Amino acid sequence: MRQIIVEVEVSVDGAMGGENMEFWKQNYPLHSADVQEYLNDLLFMPDALLMGRKTYEGFAQVWPTRKGKEADRINSMPKYVTSRTLQEPLQWNASLIQGDVASEIRKLKQEPGKSLLQYGVGELTQTMLQAGLIDEFRLLVFPFTFGEGPRIFEQMDVTTLKLLNTRTFSSGVVALHYQPQKPA
Repeated sequence: MRQIIVEVEVSVDGAMGGENMEFWKQNYPLHSADVQEYLNDLLFMPDALLMGRKTYEGFAQVWPTRKGKEADRINSMPKYVTSRTLQEPLQWNASLIQGDVASEIRKLKQEPGKSLLQYGVGELTQTMLQAGLIDEFRLLVFPFTFGEGPRIFEQMDVTTLKLLNTRTFSSGVVALHYQPQKPA
């Protein structure tokens, strides 16, 4: 069975960047060579991406014009996009998931293949977490506070997480790998 991995970059106070470019101005300088290597390794683990509409639209504006092995990988991967407003056909090697999102993603997990990767946290993450579909959270915690914007687990149910691994990078970024625990 395929695993679902959620990767998210946050500040120490739990803020996520999303569309806020000020967050990314703080974040990008801390992408040291070892952080970039970690992200590249993560990118080459799965064989498909899971995305909500906002992530899909943001990525689709940027990645198709980029060059290099990371861009080639992201651009060539199948993307499964959840949305109530987008219509088929989608561009950029993407397929639309509508209706019972949890059920459709459960079917994707049953298909042969490598893991499925979601970048960022949002409504899709909440849906998958409530349905018990997420196998691992990979948080990159960046050594700055941001003070504003959406928080990583904002408006989500209480979930116990088991720590699988930690790693500290040369820039002070810390990777935290967690496995959501199923309710007893």
